[in-house]
Amino acid sequence: MRHSIIIPVYKNEQNIPRLLVALEDLNQKLDSALECVFVVDGSPDKSFEILKANLPSAKFQSQLLAHSRNFGSFPAIRSGLHAAKGSYLAVMAADLQEPPDLILKFFTALADNECDVAIGTRNGRNDPLISRLTSSLFWRFYKKIILPEMPEGGVDIFGCNKVFCEQLLKLEESRSSLVALVFWLGFRRKFISYERQTRLEGKSAWTFVKKIEYMMDSIFAFTDLPIRLLTRVGMFGCMISVLLGIIIILAKLTGNVTVPGYAATMLVVLFFGTLNLFGLGLVGTYAWRAYENTKKRPMAIVSLIQEFKGQPNETTN
Repeated sequence: MRHSIIIPVYKNEQNIPRLLVALEDLNQKLDSALECVFVVDGSPDKSFEILKANLPSAKFQSQLLAHSRNFGSFPAIRSGLHAAKGSYLAVMAADLQEPPDLILKFFTALADNECDVAIGTRNGRNDPLISRLTSSLFWRFYKKIILPEMPEGGVDIFGCNKVFCEQLLKLEESRSSLVALVFWLGFRRKFISYERQTRLEGKSAWTFVKKIEYMMDSIFAFTDLPIRLLTRVGMFGCMISVLLGIIIILAKLTGNVTVPGYAATMLVVLFFGTLNLFGLGLVGTYAWRAYENTKKRPMAIVSLIQEFKGQPNETTN
């Protein structure tokens, strides 16, 4: 039975030699039943050229996909899932910060029918202190606000069977969170813990700005919390307005107000004007994302697909 690994590639030219060695080792452990689907997501470096030169001589079967431009890691994973031919599928990072043996645990759990989706959960990470702190805060906020089922350390990779994959690919939402969709689908889950490894080559493209964009996509795709907060702020503002109105009326009746208060008027106008703008921005964001989904544009465009059968292992009869 074939096993497929989907590997999104972006600025990973320094990681590829070590990655190919690790994949050949995985292929041996899986009795040469491994298919690797590389999706080069508009990478500006030589990742595509290096893969194209090395895959024909690799010991495992593979596919090489190239996006027409950079669409993001989640669309790249979806492109790989569409192209993969295996009965069991897993997502793997090209930088090898998730240990390859974790993929084997995914496939074992899936083959033993223990679950429909196996999810890697971090129990530690060998990253610099600042990176660990920011990541911890990011995932805690994500768990608190967006997805209570999210493990404390967050989720980067997962494995699933074909049935789960087919249902996942039916959810064609733009500007959404693939990880949150994995949880939204339900099915039988198994969490497999691991320790995230130190990145040995290159620099991560998962920048702070991309984390913020990912957080915003998750918030506006999976929770109405901003709308509920806005409603509560609006109710609070109305109560303050009523209170101020009563005070002003009483002051007018008692003769304490002789000249209209310029400062008070400006404060009220500015406060509620800003509140209105904030509310319009939130509602507009939801409306824009709903409009984006009505366009039915593909989330990524694959401009090239190449398949490589893989060279037989010397130990294979």
